[in-house]
Amino acid sequence: MTDTNKMTINLAVFGRTQSGKSSAGNTLLGSADFYSSFSPGSVTEDCHLGRSCHLHSFMRRGGQEVTLQIRVLDTPGYPHSKLNMRHVKQEVKKALAHHFGQEGLHLALLVQRADVPFFRQEAPNPVQLIQELLGDSWKNYTAVLFTHAEKIEEAGISEDEYLHEASDTLLTLLNSVRQRYAFLYKKGNLCNEQRIQVLERIMEFIKENHYQVLSFT
Repeated sequence: MTDTNKMTINLAVFGRTQSGKSSAGNTLLGSADFYSSFSPGSVTEDCHLGRSCHLHSFMRRGGQEVTLQIRVLDTPGYPHSKLNMRHVKQEVKKALAHHFGQEGLHLALLVQRADVPFFRQEAPNPVQLIQELLGDSWKNYTAVLFTHAEKIEEAGISEDEYLHEASDTLLTLLNSVRQRYAFLYKKGNLCNEQRIQVLERIMEFIKENHYQVLSFT
Protein backbone atom coordinates (compact mmCIF):
# COMPACT_ATOMS: atom_id res chain seq x y z
CA MET A 1 0.00 0.00 0.00
CA THR A 2 2.15 2.84 -1.31
CA ASP A 3 -0.55 5.50 -1.66
CA THR A 4 -2.31 6.54 1.55
CA ASN A 5 -5.44 7.29 -0.50
CA LYS A 6 -5.60 3.72 -1.79
CA MET A 7 -6.04 0.52 0.16
CA THR A 8 -6.04 -3.14 -0.91
CA ILE A 9 -7.83 -5.64 1.33
CA ASN A 10 -6.92 -9.32 1.08
CA LEU A 11 -9.61 -11.89 1.90
CA ALA A 12 -9.85 -15.68 1.60
CA VAL A 13 -13.06 -17.71 1.62
CA PHE A 14 -13.31 -21.16 3.20
CA GLY A 15 -16.24 -23.51 3.62
CA ARG A 16 -17.87 -26.79 2.83
CA THR A 17 -18.95 -27.91 -0.62
CA GLN A 18 -22.00 -25.93 -1.84
CA SER A 19 -21.76 -23.48 1.04
CA GLY A 20 -21.63 -20.62 -1.48
CA LYS A 21 -17.94 -19.69 -1.28
CA SER A 22 -17.47 -18.82 -4.94
CA SER A 23 -20.78 -16.99 -5.15
CA ALA A 24 -19.93 -15.01 -2.02
CA GLY A 25 -16.53 -14.18 -3.48
CA ASN A 26 -18.20 -12.87 -6.63
CA THR A 27 -20.51 -10.69 -4.55
CA LEU A 28 -17.58 -9.20 -2.65
CA LEU A 29 -15.73 -8.53 -5.91
CA GLY A 30 -18.78 -7.21 -7.72
CA SER A 31 -17.98 -9.50 -10.65
CA ALA A 32 -18.14 -13.09 -11.84
CA ASP A 33 -14.49 -14.06 -11.45
CA PHE A 34 -15.28 -17.41 -9.84
CA TYR A 35 -17.26 -20.21 -11.45
CA SER A 36 -20.32 -21.01 -9.36
CA SER A 37 -23.10 -23.52 -10.02
CA PHE A 38 -25.24 -26.12 -8.31
CA SER A 39 -23.67 -29.56 -8.24
CA PRO A 40 -24.00 -32.69 -6.09
CA GLY A 41 -20.22 -32.58 -5.67
CA SER A 42 -17.47 -30.02 -5.15
CA VAL A 43 -17.19 -27.46 -7.97
CA THR A 44 -13.99 -25.57 -7.08
CA GLU A 45 -10.86 -27.68 -7.41
CA ASP A 46 -8.14 -25.01 -7.46
CA CYS A 47 -7.44 -21.78 -5.64
CA HIS A 48 -8.19 -18.65 -7.67
CA LEU A 49 -7.53 -15.01 -6.90
CA GLY A 50 -10.01 -12.35 -7.97
CA ARG A 51 -9.59 -8.57 -7.92
CA SER A 52 -12.34 -6.00 -7.72
CA CYS A 53 -12.52 -2.68 -9.52
CA HIS A 54 -11.49 0.30 -7.43
CA LEU A 55 -14.22 1.57 -5.11
CA HIS A 56 -13.59 5.30 -5.06
CA SER A 57 -14.22 7.22 -1.84
CA PHE A 58 -15.39 4.04 -0.12
CA MET A 59 -14.32 5.23 3.34
CA ARG A 60 -12.42 7.89 5.19
CA ARG A 61 -9.19 7.32 7.08
CA GLY A 62 -7.06 9.97 8.68
CA GLY A 63 -9.39 12.65 7.35
CA GLN A 64 -8.90 11.53 3.75
CA GLU A 65 -11.16 9.64 1.37
CA VAL A 66 -9.84 6.18 0.60
CA THR A 67 -10.19 4.21 -2.63
CA LEU A 68 -10.60 0.51 -1.88
CA GLN A 69 -9.72 -2.59 -3.87
CA ILE A 70 -10.75 -6.07 -2.73
CA ARG A 71 -8.76 -9.20 -3.48
CA VAL A 72 -10.45 -12.53 -2.74
CA LEU A 73 -8.86 -15.98 -2.76
CA ASP A 74 -11.42 -18.68 -3.57
CA THR A 75 -10.50 -22.11 -2.16
CA PRO A 76 -11.74 -25.68 -2.73
CA GLY A 77 -14.49 -26.99 -0.46
CA TYR A 78 -13.29 -28.81 2.63
CA PRO A 79 -13.80 -31.74 2.83
CA HIS A 80 -13.76 -32.17 -0.96
CA SER A 81 -15.72 -34.70 -3.01
CA LYS A 82 -12.85 -35.30 -5.47
CA LEU A 83 -9.61 -34.22 -3.79
CA ASN A 84 -8.06 -35.76 -0.69
CA MET A 85 -7.51 -33.70 2.43
CA ARG A 86 -3.74 -33.52 2.05
CA HIS A 87 -4.00 -32.14 -1.47
CA VAL A 88 -6.49 -29.45 -0.45
CA LYS A 89 -4.31 -28.34 2.48
CA GLN A 90 -1.19 -28.18 0.34
CA GLU A 91 -2.90 -26.23 -2.45
CA VAL A 92 -4.46 -23.67 -0.11
CA LYS A 93 -1.24 -23.24 1.86
CA LYS A 94 0.70 -22.70 -1.36
CA ALA A 95 -1.86 -20.20 -2.67
CA LEU A 96 -1.86 -18.18 0.56
CA ALA A 97 1.93 -17.91 0.46
CA HIS A 98 1.94 -17.05 -3.25
CA HIS A 99 -0.76 -14.40 -3.24
CA PHE A 100 -0.55 -13.01 0.30
CA GLY A 101 3.00 -13.90 1.33
CA GLN A 102 4.22 -10.32 1.20
CA GLU A 103 1.11 -8.18 1.72
CA GLY A 104 -0.56 -10.55 4.18
CA LEU A 105 -4.15 -11.68 4.76
CA HIS A 106 -6.58 -9.30 6.40
CA LEU A 107 -9.42 -11.74 6.99
CA ALA A 108 -10.46 -15.34 6.41
CA LEU A 109 -14.18 -15.72 5.79
CA LEU A 110 -15.74 -18.99 6.92
CA VAL A 111 -18.74 -19.37 4.62
CA GLN A 112 -21.67 -21.16 6.24
CA ARG A 113 -25.13 -21.65 4.77
CA ALA A 114 -27.71 -20.01 7.01
CA ASP A 115 -30.26 -22.68 6.05
CA VAL A 116 -28.02 -25.58 7.10
CA PRO A 117 -27.56 -26.29 10.84
CA PHE A 118 -24.01 -25.99 12.16
CA PHE A 119 -23.22 -28.94 14.42
CA ARG A 120 -20.11 -30.43 15.90
CA GLN A 121 -18.42 -32.44 13.16
CA GLU A 122 -16.33 -35.56 13.70
CA ALA A 123 -14.87 -35.38 10.20
CA PRO A 124 -12.37 -32.67 9.14
CA ASN A 125 -14.10 -29.34 8.64
CA PRO A 126 -13.26 -25.84 7.37
CA VAL A 127 -12.71 -24.49 10.90
CA GLN A 128 -9.93 -27.02 11.41
CA LEU A 129 -8.43 -26.07 8.05
CA ILE A 130 -8.41 -22.39 9.00
CA GLN A 131 -6.82 -23.21 12.35
CA GLU A 132 -4.05 -25.21 10.69
CA LEU A 133 -3.35 -22.62 7.99
CA LEU A 134 -3.60 -19.47 10.11
CA GLY A 135 -2.04 -20.82 13.28
CA ASP A 136 -2.63 -19.78 16.88
CA SER A 137 -3.93 -16.32 15.97
CA TRP A 138 -6.66 -17.65 13.64
CA LYS A 139 -9.42 -16.26 15.87
CA ASN A 140 -8.18 -12.71 15.28
CA TYR A 141 -8.33 -13.08 11.51
CA THR A 142 -11.55 -15.04 10.97
CA ALA A 143 -15.18 -14.01 10.48
CA VAL A 144 -18.29 -16.07 9.62
CA LEU A 145 -20.24 -15.19 6.48
CA PHE A 146 -23.75 -16.65 6.43
CA THR A 147 -24.95 -17.25 2.86
CA HIS A 148 -28.52 -17.99 1.68
CA ALA A 149 -29.74 -15.66 4.42
CA GLU A 150 -32.87 -15.01 2.35
CA LYS A 151 -34.05 -18.45 3.49
CA ILE A 152 -34.32 -17.35 7.12
CA GLU A 153 -35.95 -14.12 5.97
CA GLU A 154 -38.53 -16.12 4.01
CA ALA A 155 -39.22 -18.13 7.16
CA GLY A 156 -40.04 -14.90 8.99
CA ILE A 157 -37.01 -15.18 11.28
CA SER A 158 -34.81 -12.21 12.09
CA GLU A 159 -31.03 -12.42 12.32
CA ASP A 160 -31.18 -12.04 16.11
CA GLU A 161 -33.78 -14.81 16.39
CA TYR A 162 -31.68 -17.03 14.14
CA LEU A 163 -28.62 -16.61 16.35
CA HIS A 164 -30.71 -17.07 19.51
CA GLU A 165 -31.82 -20.50 18.24
CA ALA A 166 -28.38 -21.46 16.88
CA SER A 167 -26.52 -24.54 18.08
CA ASP A 168 -24.05 -24.30 20.96
CA THR A 169 -21.31 -25.24 18.50
CA LEU A 170 -22.06 -22.24 16.29
CA LEU A 171 -22.40 -19.87 19.25
CA THR A 172 -19.05 -21.09 20.60
CA LEU A 173 -17.45 -20.43 17.21
CA LEU A 174 -18.94 -16.92 17.03
CA ASN A 175 -17.69 -16.18 20.54
CA SER A 176 -14.24 -17.42 19.54
CA VAL A 177 -14.09 -14.95 16.63
CA ARG A 178 -15.48 -12.11 18.78
CA GLN A 179 -18.93 -12.05 17.13
CA ARG A 180 -17.51 -11.26 13.73
CA TYR A 181 -20.21 -12.34 11.31
CA ALA A 182 -22.28 -11.03 8.44
CA PHE A 183 -25.39 -12.25 6.59
CA LEU A 184 -25.41 -12.37 2.80
CA TYR A 185 -28.78 -12.24 1.03
CA LYS A 186 -29.72 -12.79 -2.59
CA LYS A 187 -31.95 -9.84 -3.37
CA GLY A 188 -31.88 -9.43 -7.12
CA ASN A 189 -31.38 -5.79 -8.02
CA LEU A 190 -30.15 -4.99 -4.53
CA CYS A 191 -26.95 -7.00 -5.04
CA ASN A 192 -24.80 -3.88 -5.22
CA GLU A 193 -26.33 -2.46 -2.04
CA GLN A 194 -25.88 -5.83 -0.36
CA ARG A 195 -22.26 -5.92 -1.42
CA ILE A 196 -21.51 -2.50 0.04
CA GLN A 197 -23.21 -3.39 3.34
CA VAL A 198 -21.18 -6.59 3.71
CA LEU A 199 -17.93 -4.86 2.72
CA GLU A 200 -18.59 -2.12 5.27
CA ARG A 201 -19.05 -4.76 7.96
CA ILE A 202 -15.88 -6.56 6.89
CA MET A 203 -13.99 -3.27 7.06
CA GLU A 204 -15.23 -2.85 10.64
CA PHE A 205 -13.62 -6.17 11.54
CA ILE A 206 -10.37 -5.21 9.82
CA LYS A 207 -10.37 -1.84 11.57
CA GLU A 208 -10.79 -3.63 14.92
CA ASN A 209 -7.52 -5.39 14.06
CA HIS A 210 -5.93 -1.98 13.38
CA TYR A 211 -5.50 -3.10 9.75
CA GLN A 212 -2.93 -5.70 10.81
CA VAL A 213 -2.38 -8.67 8.51
CA LEU A 214 -1.35 -12.29 8.86
CA SER A 215 1.75 -12.97 6.77
CA PHE A 216 2.81 -16.28 5.21
CA THR A 217 6.48 -15.65 4.46
